[in-house]
Amino acid sequence: MNRRIFHNTRTPWLLLVLPLMATFLSSCYETSYDKAIKDLNNPPPPPPPPPPGGFAPTFSAIQANVFTPSCATAGCHAGANPPASLNLDATNSYAMLVGVASSQNAGVLRVNPGMPNNSYLIQKLEGTGSDGRMPPSGALPAASITTIRQWITDGAMDDRVPASTPIRVASLSVVSGSTLTTTPAQITASFDRDVDANTVNANTFILLRSNNNGVFGDGDDIAIAAASVSVPGANPRNAVFSLSGITLVNDTYRVRLLGTGASIIMDLDTNALDGEFSGGFPSGNGVQGGDFNLQFTMQVPVVLGPTLDQIQAMIFTPSCATAGCHSAGSQAAGLSLANADSNYAEMVGQFSSQNGQSNVMLVAAGFPDNSYLIRKLRVLPGPLRVCSSWPRGVHATRRHRVSLSGGHGHVPRRNSRLARPCRARACSDTRTMTRSFPAHEKSRRRCASRQTTPKCGCFAEYVL
Repeated sequence: MNRRIFHNTRTPWLLLVLPLMATFLSSCYETSYDKAIKDLNNPPPPPPPPPPGGFAPTFSAIQANVFTPSCATAGCHAGANPPASLNLDATNSYAMLVGVASSQNAGVLRVNPGMPNNSYLIQKLEGTGSDGRMPPSGALPAASITTIRQWITDGAMDDRVPASTPIRVASLSVVSGSTLTTTPAQITASFDRDVDANTVNANTFILLRSNNNGVFGDGDDIAIAAASVSVPGANPRNAVFSLSGITLVNDTYRVRLLGTGASIIMDLDTNALDGEFSGGFPSGNGVQGGDFNLQFTMQVPVVLGPTLDQIQAMIFTPSCATAGCHSAGSQAAGLSLANADSNYAEMVGQFSSQNGQSNVMLVAAGFPDNSYLIRKLRVLPGPLRVCSSWPRGVHATRRHRVSLSGGHGHVPRRNSRLARPCRARACSDTRTMTRSFPAHEKSRRRCASRQTTPKCGCFAEYVL
């Protein structure tokens, strides 16, 4: 009975509580649903960007925080001959980076304004370029690279205040006094500020060669016509003398940038070039006006081979066809060695004009040892020694022995015999013979005992 009483008393309480709970849960569900819809339609703002790399995205800040301490150091991108021809000191870095093609990947600019992903500088800093990541001392912090990217995205401008001094030459792609073995694609002059592109042309950016005497201003200088002379729009601090399609011959050359005269190079404020050059950069003496002059040498190595053209370039032209010798004007012994084509006609199958040698061919095709040319180029032993080696002043060695055996270059194989027999001398002992050759092939060879045999006819010394 008590249980019945308790049950009866509990039932009304539950009937009162359940509706209240249902109302509360319903209101709770409506609040959560409305909030979710609101959050979906109004997402929270993105998180703030990461902090900068400790410096502003300006060139002056990048120079001070990256290039100067990490790149333009001893043995790296500084000095007269920096790696990849890239000097990153404060004077040269901007002119050598912005709008300049990479020397390691010519199809990519070192800094391509507005395009960091297509800038070789970024590729090297991030390790995606060729020849490893830079700097070699360790990768830059990601924040620093992000800052450099931002500078390029913003147009890669130079925010530094222009110097109050006149415009000067900051660097030249050809080193003063250097010797080049191949013709460069271009000669690039970099200035310490923007140059007036209208003042850079073939009359103010000049390349001369000395005409093989090493002297300039003597009236016989030869001007080299450029494929083009220009100032790149991406980097108005550079002037480019293009040598596309041009081969520089061996000679001494002078690069000239004019700051005096009727046509001169000027900056955007019409200041004339302060160009005087004494071996170091920047050029100038602090006063506007003055020409820049720098010299270099072309010396393309010539490999001596068994062709007349190569012999001409390696031996005849530099050592024989000179003033007072076998030049076109001098023609010592009636022989000019100034031109390969005329040399062939005058030497091959032709007899020497020197006294006592009229029966010896200058070049006996197929028989180098029977050719007077070979005898003059080297000193022969014993009775075969000529009066002096030739050319004068040049030590004759075996490397000067040219191939006259035929089948190479201009000299064909021909049947050639000496017109003069060797002088026989009687011998009794034939066992000391070294080898037996027909007399016409044995003119220079000597039998050890000066003997004759039926095979060789004679093995006496061949008297020149």
